[in-house]
Amino acid sequence: MAMAVAHQHRESSSDSINRHLDAGKYVRYTGEQVEALERVYAECPKPSSLRRQQLIRDCPILSNIEPKQIKVWFQNRRCREKQRKEASRLQTVNRKLTAMNKLLMEENDRLQKQVSQLVCENGFMRQQLHTASAATDASCESVVTTTQHSMRDANNPAGLLSIAEETLAEFLSKATGTAVDWVQMPGMKPGPDSVGIFAISHRCSGVAARACGLVSLEPTKIAEILKDRPSWFRDCRSLEVFTMFPAGNGGTIELLYTQIYAPTTLAPARDFWTLRYTTNLENGSLVVCERSLSGSGAGPNAVAASQFVRAEMLPSGYLIRPCEGGGSIIHIVDHLNLEAWSVPEVLRPLYESSKVVAQKMTIAALRYIRQIAQEASGEVVYGLGRQPAVLRTFSQRLSRGFNDAVNGFNDGGWSIVNCDGAEDVMVAVNSTKNLDATSSHSNSLSLLGGILCAKASMLLENVPPAVLVRFLREHRSEWADFNVDAYSAAALKASSFAYPGMRPTRFTGSQIIMPLGHTIEQEQTLEVIRLEGHSFAQEDAFMSRDIHLLQICSGIDENVVGACAELVFAPIDEMFPDDAPLLPSGFRIIPLDSKSSDMQDTLTANRTLDLTSSLEVGPATNQVSGDTSSCYNARSVLTIAFQFPFENNLQDNIAAMARQYVRSVISSVQRVAMAISPSGLSPTVGPKLSPGSPEALTLAHWICQSYSFHLGTELLRSDSVGGESLLKHLWHHPDAILCCSLKSLPVFIFANQAGLDMLETTLVALQDITLDKIFDESGRKALYSDFAKIMQQGFACLPAGICMSTMGRHVSYDQAIAWKVLAAEENTVHCLAFSFVNWSFV
Repeated sequence: MAMAVAHQHRESSSDSINRHLDAGKYVRYTGEQVEALERVYAECPKPSSLRRQQLIRDCPILSNIEPKQIKVWFQNRRCREKQRKEASRLQTVNRKLTAMNKLLMEENDRLQKQVSQLVCENGFMRQQLHTASAATDASCESVVTTTQHSMRDANNPAGLLSIAEETLAEFLSKATGTAVDWVQMPGMKPGPDSVGIFAISHRCSGVAARACGLVSLEPTKIAEILKDRPSWFRDCRSLEVFTMFPAGNGGTIELLYTQIYAPTTLAPARDFWTLRYTTNLENGSLVVCERSLSGSGAGPNAVAASQFVRAEMLPSGYLIRPCEGGGSIIHIVDHLNLEAWSVPEVLRPLYESSKVVAQKMTIAALRYIRQIAQEASGEVVYGLGRQPAVLRTFSQRLSRGFNDAVNGFNDGGWSIVNCDGAEDVMVAVNSTKNLDATSSHSNSLSLLGGILCAKASMLLENVPPAVLVRFLREHRSEWADFNVDAYSAAALKASSFAYPGMRPTRFTGSQIIMPLGHTIEQEQTLEVIRLEGHSFAQEDAFMSRDIHLLQICSGIDENVVGACAELVFAPIDEMFPDDAPLLPSGFRIIPLDSKSSDMQDTLTANRTLDLTSSLEVGPATNQVSGDTSSCYNARSVLTIAFQFPFENNLQDNIAAMARQYVRSVISSVQRVAMAISPSGLSPTVGPKLSPGSPEALTLAHWICQSYSFHLGTELLRSDSVGGESLLKHLWHHPDAILCCSLKSLPVFIFANQAGLDMLETTLVALQDITLDKIFDESGRKALYSDFAKIMQQGFACLPAGICMSTMGRHVSYDQAIAWKVLAAEENTVHCLAFSFVNWSFV
């Protein structure tokens, strides 16, 4: 019986354990219990054992649940949350990959069509090679004409609708077809993690760029953002809608007037008079397309702005297609004719480059949309507790203020300060416009008198823009005068009652960079710079005299092709209010593409720094190159603009200070540019000036020897000149010495420093200038009459006259001497040399 009782006890214990295990394994929670646990989980996903015990005590409905079961519930809840997030992430990645795969397949189909079309064109041209007209027709098949719309009346809705429908068809053929010969953008590789697919035009009228990408926004939101062009296109000054009316098919037609800033002081700004057509396609896509209008007397066409050149927008726009599961696939096309004829020849590559259009407009648009999408999803984190929209507004205000200073539009209140003689630095004054329209402080600032801007542009040779801007950013003490910066900072703090004078302050030269945020591709960074200063006055020993600058820096990535590099900054109060007034100054470096690949093989200068403005080109610093094997060999335009507030009674003093300060900055930048250039310094061993030409040192010997042989006197007034120093003396000779070839169309192949200054050009651009371009009609007649004399007796002395620089300015000279340069070894005529004595700008 005792055994039976023991057996019964064991069975009851076993049943109790099993029931406990079953209850633990399959415990069921009521809705109230789950709700209570979820509330705790929302506050603390991983509670401690004490917190779980406290939970059981505080919630009677959980009293029948073991603490271990509560622990298991939280573990399972965290696991489910992790699985949910991972599943959501994988679904997002899958949707993105599916959309990108669809985009790549469409791009592949387009390329296959393009290949088929090119093969057909090639076969047709082979068959019709003997007929010039047929060849011309074949070569033009892939070019879309854009002038037919000018024959229609753009003043009535029917005519505009016809233009709009034609624009839509031409734009779609560019966005998804082969209307333009697209080639892949250098340095841009497509892929699921890239911004998108980018292409530039290869053979078409004007310059064009194309982008395709995936954006996690709805089509209507994307269209709304992109149509507000001034918000994302930093070079857009204004966009005004003159007329808007429905198109009758659910779309809208708008007539727009757009003004675009000029990137440098050397060229006029552009404006556009366009038609914009917004409509929905049958497949659910949203289209916004745009083109220039011509032949219309309405709007700004009647009275064109005097400071603008009317440029042409060929059919361009945005094709936005919704994706399954959210988001959109967007196609962007920008096709422009920027009227390159209206700018100096050295700047024309900037207006004829599809890579510049891609970087400034097409890529910028797609990046901005992606930036907005990531900000909306909370993926972007910024410093100092600022909201992304606030910091984006600061960046836009800095860019706009700097562009206003560089352009100095008359209708913006700017006027050029008259000065005696030609100046290398242009000074403009604005006494009417408030400092910043978004600032509540502008009324007090207007009482100071106004704003003064000193600006200039210079041509850089063989200086990487990214490296130079990075150096200027990180080594401000190498070029900046902190006391001048402190003056601007103090003036911005001036109230309507007092204008604070600067107290004696010593600046240590050290700077602290505090990043605020950057764009998703990190192509632009917004930051605050603190320059440490200490007062000399004992009573101010414990007061901060630091300078704070708000700064944007872009284009410092050397791997980005064709990107513009900028460093723009403005003094701000250390409290950094959202409506702080901004007075931007800074640097902009824009790379210029060579006109042909031959320019890469024809290196004539290690570096050339030409200080210039729209009125004057001043002294330059040229070096003749040494070893060219590792030379950067590229040109770029550096634009500098510094702004200063002033009181009315101090305008002349501030103008003199600003001009001198900018000159000192230019001198410092020249030293920095020469130091960071990738080429070595060897002024005595020159490169070949052109294919088949001798080295610079050899040519210098030939020039001097031929001058002595023909004229019986020495060109260089020194008996000790010889060897490698001869080139240096010739380079710094005060007279302008130029050499031109003896071809049917003589072009210049060499010039010394004075010759480059007289022609306002560089050694690289020199080889694009022909001899007849520098003389007017009377000068050409005089030269042609003496040309036979030069060839017969070997030299000729031409009387005083006038010639012209590449910038169109007249140059006077007291005498010009021409002589044949003989190659010493072969005793043959290599080229003609000219010496312009006592030249000066008229």
